[in-house]
Amino acid sequence: MARIFFIAGGAIFVFLGCAHAIFMLADLRRPSRLVPADPALIEAMAGSAVRLSRRGTDMWRAWIGFNFSHAVGAIVFGSLCIAAGIFVQAVPKALLLLPAAIGCLYLLLSIRYWFRVPTIGIALSVTLLMAGWLLA
Repeated sequence: MARIFFIAGGAIFVFLGCAHAIFMLADLRRPSRLVPADPALIEAMAGSAVRLSRRGTDMWRAWIGFNFSHAVGAIVFGSLCIAAGIFVQAVPKALLLLPAAIGCLYLLLSIRYWFRVPTIGIALSVTLLMAGWLLA
């Protein structure tokens, strides 16, 4: 039973990460999802260099990169949760708590900085991961 909870909890992260990447890909052509509501801010971001960058990266390019890397991180994390579910019998129980702990960090970030849909999905995922750990 623990296997199902880890796989389901991980699948939610994979889904959210894939949706995030798809939205960013769509925003490259027609910015309308994960972008500022004010188009002038997009222009301002594109015209503002990142001080740490020697290559002249602007804030708009950094924003796109941050969002894609965030999506990849969610997909990788979800995939590792799924792997933990597949191999739950071979993983020490203490190590199985790690996905729930990382999920809690994502949940705190989501509550503080993001919006409702990912917060609901992440909360469901954390609940499933915690249930998987309890049943392992």
